[in-house]
Amino acid sequence: MLVMFNVTNPVERAHTMTKRQVKTEATDLKAILSGDDDFLRTAVRAAIQSALEAEMTEALAAERSERVGSRLGYRSGFYSRSLITRVGTIELRVPRDRAGLFSTELFERYQRSERALVSALAEMYVQGVSTRKVKAVTEQLCGHSFSASSVSEMNKTLDAALTAFATQRLDEPYPYLILDARYERVREGGVIASQAALIAIAVASDGHRQVLAVDLANRESASSWRDFLLDLKQRGLHGVEFVVSDDHPGLKQAIREVLPEAAWQRCYVHFLRNALDHLPRRANDDCLQELRWIYDRREIAEVRRDLAAWLLKWSSKYARLCDWVEENIEETLTYYRLPLSHHKHMKSTNMLERLNQEIKRRTHVVRIFPSPASCLRLVRALAVETHEEWLESPRYLNMEDLREHKKQQMKVAA
Repeated sequence: MLVMFNVTNPVERAHTMTKRQVKTEATDLKAILSGDDDFLRTAVRAAIQSALEAEMTEALAAERSERVGSRLGYRSGFYSRSLITRVGTIELRVPRDRAGLFSTELFERYQRSERALVSALAEMYVQGVSTRKVKAVTEQLCGHSFSASSVSEMNKTLDAALTAFATQRLDEPYPYLILDARYERVREGGVIASQAALIAIAVASDGHRQVLAVDLANRESASSWRDFLLDLKQRGLHGVEFVVSDDHPGLKQAIREVLPEAAWQRCYVHFLRNALDHLPRRANDDCLQELRWIYDRREIAEVRRDLAAWLLKWSSKYARLCDWVEENIEETLTYYRLPLSHHKHMKSTNMLERLNQEIKRRTHVVRIFPSPASCLRLVRALAVETHEEWLESPRYLNMEDLREHKKQQMKVAA
């Protein structure tokens, strides 16, 4: 019998394997870019299944079949569980332990925003104000249609968890507070109107970011912001030394009244956008770019020197802009009283940007919320997910820098 051996050169074999791998990766990438639902669903399922296995390993303090004295229990098969995600319903095999003690937080935690989104869409359908697209989306996400009772049941546990978040005590100091609002379209009493979603995030004394509150108001006004901040204080908010926001008059007034001990920083990004109102349409781009560079200076003395040079250069060409900048720029320079390592993070409201982008991406699906409650439910659910991610992430700022900076300032003052 003739036996054939593979005598391919090892280098050639490796090259062939590399070509196959690249081809496979290219196919995977093409599937992702083309929005292949089956591929995405498989990828998401694999990731979640892997997370469940890792969670079980951590709970038992041992890998599968691992013989160690520190083992806390033994695996005992699986049970089936459906999980609703943005790529459809995924069927999972959830591991069990013999004692029946293992419980995963994965589903409840990461489905809050999904359930809030589905709830809003379903409520639209039940009220008869949805489109065929809304019906298709809800049925694709959940695999069935909705009744008023099913929507109510869906919201019951979700609202309880979100209310607990919105009323929890704020026991630790929060030296840095960032405030902002975004507008969502909401149907109320048969009328569609914009409502303001008021958002407060903070950096705690341990350096971690936290979402403190999300609430709805008919509009941004001094009274709505005042009530929002007073509610935070009633929940225990204290230790606020520095507040960042835009230049909204109602918000500024509320900060002065409720947090008079805190220094206020006007977001420099909003300030630069406002500067466009004082320039002709065909203005020289270098003008604002040079103004933007001033905010990268390390010390306030450098800022004042460069600002004087900027005003001298552009005042003859853009007198209106230069007068406005000279009158208002001090409000955007408060961050220079903070340690240098905190300047980048605390001179604007950009810390909120990721949360706002996620909110916008999800609320765009709904477009017009069927009620204020459904709007608040979704925005708050997204905020809670971000809050929990931040708590588990490395600290955002080293707050020891702030404490040392304050000591140095006290020495100088003495």
